[in-house]
Amino acid sequence: MTKPTLVSSQNMPDVARRSMNEAQATLDWVGMSHVHQPLLVKDGETSKAVQAKVQVYVNLADPLAKGIHMSRLYLILDEHAETRPLTAAGLKLLLGSILESHHDLSTNAFVQFEFDHFIRRGALISDNEGWSSYPVMVKGTLVEGKVVLELSVEVQYSSTCPCSAALARQLIQKQFETDFEGRGDLKFSDVKAWLGTEEGIMATPHSQRSTAKILVQLANDLDEFPLTDLIDQVEGVLKTPVQSAVKREDEQEFARLNGANLMFVEDAGRKLKSILCSDERWRDFWVRIEHHESLHAHDAVGVFTKGEDKGYLPIP
Repeated sequence: MTKPTLVSSQNMPDVARRSMNEAQATLDWVGMSHVHQPLLVKDGETSKAVQAKVQVYVNLADPLAKGIHMSRLYLILDEHAETRPLTAAGLKLLLGSILESHHDLSTNAFVQFEFDHFIRRGALISDNEGWSSYPVMVKGTLVEGKVVLELSVEVQYSSTCPCSAALARQLIQKQFETDFEGRGDLKFSDVKAWLGTEEGIMATPHSQRSTAKILVQLANDLDEFPLTDLIDQVEGVLKTPVQSAVKREDEQEFARLNGANLMFVEDAGRKLKSILCSDERWRDFWVRIEHHESLHAHDAVGVFTKGEDKGYLPIP
């Protein structure tokens, strides 16, 4: 089907190319947000299809320019998404292309991708599998010739309060005294049976779904985005990631893992800081952990950074 052309594009007005009569204020960023873009993302050795929301900007550094060329940003973004998977090396190339498209107007470029990253996870004990979903952000900034690449993920896990665990144990001890005081020598079978009753285990610790939000700045020599590696690193040190497919045996194992990994928000923070500091792929990091309390109506929160000079600030 032939597309109609009413006026030659060469004869159409281009207001954005007009020069201002007098110098105007420059702008830090001008561009587009909420661009919906399907693309492939390289996760280690695997490429995965995602539906991304994109922000893409350049600065307006020419005080005599009317504006930037939005269509150029969109077309370059679309061309890169169509022809190659998103990698760390590819993101650097994309930033260079964006800046080159506005070489007469701009000196800096920025692009950010947000999408859900799905990983197939096996159940803890049973042979079942299910999908776990993780919000991901990939960001590239080219400012004054320096490229910075950043990656963020959100990981949900369960946190069981050590204080409530101790209080629950004390109540169980008191109930044991009430039920068995004065009975002399006890049979093993009687104690075992009592431990299996609701009256025996008459108190349980409280736990809550919790969230770790991790932002890392990538080392310069990385060519790929280690998405799954970062998620596995976080879940591996916390021990109690939320599950997808769950049968009774998996739920029992999850209860065991919670009991074996009691943690305040401070405990979770120290575990994460230790593992992130040990990985040279992360030049810097900022982490916010939230324990969405079941005891309180408010959340317990911890925030920390790597502590690099001129690095991320520990702002909540």
